[in-house]
Amino acid sequence: MSTRSLNRVTLIGNLTRDPELKYTPQGTAVCTFGLATNREWTDSSGQKQEGVEFHRIVAWGKLGEICSQLLIKGQKAFVEGRLQTRQWKTQDGSDRQVTEVVIEEMIALNTPKGASSDGYEPNYTTISEPAKVEQVSPAEEVFSADDKGASKDVSDEIPF
Repeated sequence: MSTRSLNRVTLIGNLTRDPELKYTPQGTAVCTFGLATNREWTDSSGQKQEGVEFHRIVAWGKLGEICSQLLIKGQKAFVEGRLQTRQWKTQDGSDRQVTEVVIEEMIALNTPKGASSDGYEPNYTTISEPAKVEQVSPAEEVFSADDKGASKDVSDEIPF
């Protein structure tokens, strides 16, 4: 008998560094990058305040490879996934802990100023599940952890 719970994180922010792609000994891709989210509020004295939160983002498999190819520092991105906390002991015996967002969806929202899209052709169709097709604006691209391989042209499969 289990109770229902939800571990879902949705963030829109700017990349704080270029994605770093590595591979596990078994050959699985893992990509990490930082994402900063900003917030504004008015304090009790009426002064406008600003704050920033920094998030460690992890993408596995094909989604990780796509993130490393398309995202660059300064770019705005939408990510969705779950929180995960890992703990370990360092070589000197001290305990370490990190909380990260393991993403399952990513949407590249813009290209940062000064960046070029050399040879890059955007895909305007979203495929997050085989039976689900959704149109997005030209400035957005959606990639899912469920994507199997390179983006596929689904225009021939749409019944209208």
